[in-house]
Amino acid sequence: MTHQPQESAVPRRRAVIAAAGGAGLVAALAACGGSGGEAGNTAPATKTPDGSGTTPSEQGAGTPGGEALAKTSEIPQGGGKIFKDRKVVVTQPAKGSFKAFSAICTHEGCLVGDVSNGTINCPCHGSKYSIEDGSVRHGPTTRPLPATRISVQGDSVRLG
Repeated sequence: MTHQPQESAVPRRRAVIAAAGGAGLVAALAACGGSGGEAGNTAPATKTPDGSGTTPSEQGAGTPGGEALAKTSEIPQGGGKIFKDRKVVVTQPAKGSFKAFSAICTHEGCLVGDVSNGTINCPCHGSKYSIEDGSVRHGPTTRPLPATRISVQGDSVRLG
């Protein structure tokens, strides 16, 4: 067996960066980085023992959470609520545990329509996703809903 030298990723990366230019450079670099998983895919918050709704690493350097989406009482246990204007769906699979996902179906890009019977449901082609982790429960889609970062502060569910 002869040893073939592996092609270096550096020249390709330089070519991508050179072709990207300006704002595209940032997107190209962001796509190359990360600790695994899909770009932009962050773990949703769940209520923690201290009641903050986030782990210390998610809290940042003492920064408050982002935009308020809803009161915790507005998210039904075992269900969820879709925020169409923000393209986010927030679920409460178990009492006090809140999750958030993109509200854009990974099949054809439709906005999901409702949350019922433990699934987030797309009206376009019938895809269904788990309220617990966004995984596919019923196709035609094959990719899960990406998680969206939220925090729970007191009785408020906040984006970011």
